[in-house]
Amino acid sequence: MTTNNGTADHGTTHRQIDAGIMDPSTDGDLLRHHILDFRQMTQFAEAPWIFDQADGVRLRDTDGHWYIDGLSGVFVASLGYGNTKVIEAIERQLRTLHFAPPLHGTSIPALDLASRLRRLAPEAMQGRHGPGIKILSGGSEATEAALKLARQYWKQAGHPRKYKVIARYGGYHGATMGSLSATGGWERKSVFEPLVPGFLHHHQPHTYMEAFAHLPADEAAEAAGLMAANMVGRMIENEDPETVAAIIVEPMSISAAGFVVPMASYYRRLRELCDKHHVLLIYDEIITGFGRLGEWFGANFYGVAPDLLCCGKGMGGGYVPVSAVIIAGHVWEAFLGDPADRREFHHGHTFAGNPVASAAGCAAIDEMEARDLPGNAKAQGAYVRGRLQALQREFPDVICDVRGGGLLQGFEFDRVRYPKSTKPAKKFEAIARKHGFIARCGDEYVAFAPPLVIERADLDELLNRATDVLHEMVG
Repeated sequence: MTTNNGTADHGTTHRQIDAGIMDPSTDGDLLRHHILDFRQMTQFAEAPWIFDQADGVRLRDTDGHWYIDGLSGVFVASLGYGNTKVIEAIERQLRTLHFAPPLHGTSIPALDLASRLRRLAPEAMQGRHGPGIKILSGGSEATEAALKLARQYWKQAGHPRKYKVIARYGGYHGATMGSLSATGGWERKSVFEPLVPGFLHHHQPHTYMEAFAHLPADEAAEAAGLMAANMVGRMIENEDPETVAAIIVEPMSISAAGFVVPMASYYRRLRELCDKHHVLLIYDEIITGFGRLGEWFGANFYGVAPDLLCCGKGMGGGYVPVSAVIIAGHVWEAFLGDPADRREFHHGHTFAGNPVASAAGCAAIDEMEARDLPGNAKAQGAYVRGRLQALQREFPDVICDVRGGGLLQGFEFDRVRYPKSTKPAKKFEAIARKHGFIARCGDEYVAFAPPLVIERADLDELLNRATDVLHEMVG
């Protein structure tokens, strides 16, 4: 059993509330006014789900029930819960220096984290002097910074008319106005429109699959990916290449709009188009970075490097919020010069590069390297993939596709048996709670992304429970 401290009892237990103190988890008025992400609080307050303890790869709620975390919180708890080395690093830094004045200087932990990120950056991003590193706090901050970097870069590189950004329909890049403008799903952004001008969107590769239905599945996916990328090329040409600053994509995208896993040919073609038209390629690796796909980054998984790489979530294991933008060496050089030229990056956040967050990031990366967690993700991910494919064979009229990479694997419900309006994955999610596990469920897909430290016994238990849910759904 995967555990970090070995002290938790994973049976049904209940937390203790001191006499005379009101339990906030039962305060309906508080629950209606405590705002959660993307959730109607009136409904939540009627049946709240509140967590109070965790250990290894398991979470406990206030009713005393334990759950296998098949989602790493939300792709964050890559080291599991209760990692003593990260916790001790945070404690040491809190006693030494908990905050450094960001307008005046930096700290040793921030420099140490930047050094690790420069070393881990894909080789193609290194350049003559290595990549630039902008440390931030969250994923939205990172993608927002990358979009601003792209626009400022072209102004300083002699192409001031380049400002447009091309993103994908269905992609999710964050909640700030710029990152939300790049987001391609209406579900999270329509209520905030109009958004930032200059953002365009292209269709996901799978949109074109029907055109190649006569081909074997892998060949059809390759052809669809190339068609999608070529449509981006036509978009750049029709918009005027001299006005397009960047393309932003997630190596694998998973959001309310779907779970999309393009083929490598799609990214190779995008890279060619970016080089041809002088457009920066941005990877949003907030989810896929730091071992999730069985490689350090999605860029390594696909063998295609971007110019800007956004990372976060699992980067610090969820112990403290931390994220970053890795800036290819040839791009960062445009930001260096005399202070009078005002070429510095005109962007900052109060808690960006915080010494405690940086210490957590360093400790988390050291754990990932020492335990070869990307390697574990690759091996365990292959096992998950095999188990899901076995489920597809067992339920051929229920599961129509299995896809993913590393420890991000999932399946899609058959659209003939389960029309989109039936939202079968939401039914799966509700039953999964009763069976004691958490997964990422859209309307039509179910995905698993457990902590990278997970061991085979816990994976078997997770997948056995998922099988039980499918049996219950099918009847």
